[in-house]
Parts: sequence; structure tokens; C-alpha cells
Amino acid sequence: MTSDEPLQTYSIAKLKAYIANPVNTVDDEMLAWMSVDSREGVRKLARQVLRQRMKKSAALEAVNELKAYETSLHQQGYQYICGVDEVGRGPLAGPVVTCAVILPSDLPPYYFNDSKQLSHQKRKALVQAIEKYALSVEIAVVDNQVIDEINILEATKRAMTMSIHALDPAPEYVLTDAVHLEAITQPQENWIQGDARLYSVAAASIYAKEYRDQLMIDYAKQYPAYGFDRNMGYGTTEHLLALEKYGPTPIHRRTFAPVKNIIHASNQ
Repeated sequence: MTSDEPLQTYSIAKLKAYIANPVNTVDDEMLAWMSVDSREGVRKLARQVLRQRMKKSAALEAVNELKAYETSLHQQGYQYICGVDEVGRGPLAGPVVTCAVILPSDLPPYYFNDSKQLSHQKRKALVQAIEKYALSVEIAVVDNQVIDEINILEATKRAMTMSIHALDPAPEYVLTDAVHLEAITQPQENWIQGDARLYSVAAASIYAKEYRDQLMIDYAKQYPAYGFDRNMGYGTTEHLLALEKYGPTPIHRRTFAPVKNIIHASNQ
């Protein structure tokens, strides 16, 4: 294959290799002649390229839609916009974990979305992107004992505030997933379902979930009967049966109804 060899003379195998090389691009003119080439294999390649284009365009549109509000804040002059979210308000065991993150305005178009809608492998790849590009990212953990002392909402607020205060640079504007924080001085907005509607909050959700999931996987090694590596502390049938059989562990939330009821029953 020579550099001046017309693309139209390439074999199907050579065309496939050319398209697969990320250095090369398929422009509109090339796609047009591929689409009407006499060889079915070339026309099939053209259809594949077109599907990839459409998929990439749709993904970019979804990213831009998710970033729209933060883009408007950047245009208003805010440079350091923090997204913050929690993971672990509902489980019967383990801590609540929050993440606060400041992303650059020119971050490559990674598609962050509600962490619950993504597989572990996708979240893991996105965590790597966050660690590579974030201007600052901080985790805060509040354990089950504190949750029992001050209740889960106040524990969530405490963890969110801790993670925000740890950021460097300090944020100029804070976006949270629904929770209003009295202990910060920056302007803030609290969006319902913020992890599905705001780019930085979605990123924080993904980062926090991966962090907490790993904590629960580690706890599963200490307390293998409860399936923490599978249920992450949530009240699944497996978890509830283990609670009834073995009682609560040191990481269980004793003020949460199923755990409290089992403790009460065992004391009768």
C-alpha cells in the first residue's frame, strides 16, 4: 500500500484496516463513494461507519445536554463549580459516602450519568477519567455509629460538607443532589435527581458509588455471611435472613427499622 494509492483501489481488508486506524478519518466524500461502491463489503463498511457517526453524535448531544447548566454557570463567570452527591443513605449496614468534584470546563466528552444505571466496568473507567481530569475530587465517609447518633440525613449533610471543605481549589458554586447544606457559604442549588441531570453531580455519584462499593466488598471479607459484596448493605432477602440468624455486625445501623426490630426481638 503506497501513500498515493487511491482509496477506491483498496481491497476490503485494506479499507477495514484504514478505517480502524484512529489516525485516519472517513470524510463525507469517502463515505459517499463507499456507499455506492460495487462491492457489498465496502457498502457494509460504509453503513458501519455511518452507524458509528450517528452513535457518536447522539452521545455528544447527551453529554452537552447533561453539561448545559454548568456551561451556563461557567458563562456567568464561575470557574470552580462543585458537584456533590452521596451513596449509602438506604442500606442497613456500612457508612454513607459522599464525593465532591470540580471538573474543568473543557473536559473531554465522557458521558457521566446516574451511577445506578451504569455497570461496574463503565463506572470504573469513568472513575479513571475523573481522577485524570478533575481539578479536585474529595471523598468523605461517615460511619454507621454517627448515622445512629445524628440520623441519616444529618450524617449525609456532614459528609457532603466535609468533602466540599476538603476541595482545593475551593468551589465558587455548589450543586447537590437534593440536599441543602447549611454549613457552606458558597451559593448552592439543590436539584432533585441531580445525579441524572447535572454533569458534575453525576460524576460525583459515580465516584462515590465505586468507593463505597469497594468498602462493602472489603467488609464482606470480615463478615462473609451477610453478602455485603453483593448487596452493599441493602436489605436483600439474603441479608435479612443472615441478620435474623446471626444478629447485627458492628457495621449495622441499629436505628434502622429491620435491624432495630431484630435487636428488639432478640431481647424479648
